[in-house]
Order: sequence, then structure tokens, then C-alpha cells
Amino acid sequence: MDIKEINTNIPSGSRVYDYTLGGSHNFEADRQAAEYMFSLLPSTSKWVRLLRSFMQEAAARLGEEGFDKFLDLGSGLPTADHIHAILPNARIIYTDFDPVTVTYGQELVKNAPNVRFLEADVRNLDSILHSPFVNELFGDDLRVAIGLNGMTCFFEEEELQQIFTRLYDWAAPGSKLFCTFETKNPHLTTPKLEQFLGMFAQMGSPYYFLTPEQSQTLSHPWRIEADAYKPITEWLDMPDLITAEDREGVELEFYGAILVK
Repeated sequence: MDIKEINTNIPSGSRVYDYTLGGSHNFEADRQAAEYMFSLLPSTSKWVRLLRSFMQEAAARLGEEGFDKFLDLGSGLPTADHIHAILPNARIIYTDFDPVTVTYGQELVKNAPNVRFLEADVRNLDSILHSPFVNELFGDDLRVAIGLNGMTCFFEEEELQQIFTRLYDWAAPGSKLFCTFETKNPHLTTPKLEQFLGMFAQMGSPYYFLTPEQSQTLSHPWRIEADAYKPITEWLDMPDLITAEDREGVELEFYGAILVK
């Protein structure tokens, strides 16, 4: 696909994420959207970096457990700190629905023979699960590690339940799913938070916060492993990293979880 044919004046959530992580595969519209986001919720950059760090921690742990097949959903750009850099011998399928992100992503992994990048929307999971890439890299062995990192906030509750259920039905027993949940006190909001949510709605990617209880319920029928649902700062042994100000007056908390079938 020719990037010149795509309207790069419209910001993309994945490219905003790339800019927030210090990446270079973004456009002026993405940078402006990110800076506006930072002006509304200054802690955003810190939370985004924590999400990426959790992904790295979870991938490394699963690699140590023997997982060598990864299906990563809503991957964003697979830059030098993504799963294939942590587990260079793993077979990995990255996905994203943004065509510019996919075009750049395919370029970034073109020299990795065991990595593929698929343009697909997580809302149409069957297009991913029945992709030729799945048969090519995974074959009939569907005991896989599935990533849903920084993604649950972009789905309504019913959609999220359907995604967890469909992945559970597809994966073989023993598979694991690592994911994150962005939570806040449902009774609290601020004008700036409402502007933040409005910005994502305008980008075509509405943003939803859950409560810890909702996120655990919606992840069924996957089972949460013992001590494997907790704030990301606990996963990373960085309990003092997040301050009261970082919670933006609404008790923000980002949880990481490893689930098992």
C-alpha cells in the first residue's frame, strides 16, 4: 500500500502511541494529538511506558515458560523493544488495523523470517485466527501466548467479552493470554478527562475505563493465575513510580494480567 494514498492528517491511536514512546514513525497530526493528550493528562506518557514495560515483562516470562508462538493483537509498531527483540527465536504474528502502521511495521520486520505483520481489526477476530499466517507459523499447534496489551480500553464491555470468549475457544489448552486493563473510579471524572475521552472519540477510537471487578469478570472464561492480576507497577517492582498526581483525580490504575486456558 502506498502511504501517500492515505490521509496522514488524521491522527491514529497507534502512531500517537509510537510518538509517546519516543518513536519516529508518526506524522504531524499524531504529534499534535499526543501533545494535546499530554496537556490534558500529564501522566499519560508515564502510563504508556508502563504498558510497554509490562508487555516486555510478560513476554519474557512466557518465553521462560517455553512459549515460542505469540499472537499479538493491536500491536502498534514492532520497534526494537517489541516481542521479537525479547524473544528472537519465537514465531510471532503482529496485527494492527491502521494501514500506515502495518506498512511501516512490515518494513521493520521484513528481515525476521519468523515474524509476520497482518492488517486486521481485532473486532473481526476470525480474519486473524483464520489468516494464512496462523497456519504458516503455528501449524496445528495452537498452544500459544496471546497479547492484548493496551487494547481493552478501546472496546465496549460486550465486545470485550466476545473477544475473550472467541480467543478462548480458538486457543489450545495450556495457552496463556497477557493483557492490560485501564481502570478508574467510575464515580469520578474531571473536565480534562472528558476532553481526553472526546479526543479519542474524534479519532474514531472511543476510550473506555473499567473497574478492576469488571475487568476480571469480562476476562472469563480465561482463568487468572495466582497473583497474576495486579497493578503494572507491582509486576515491574516499581511501587513508588506512580504518584497521587499521576492518578489525575480519578484514581487511575493500570493492571496487568496473565490468564490461562
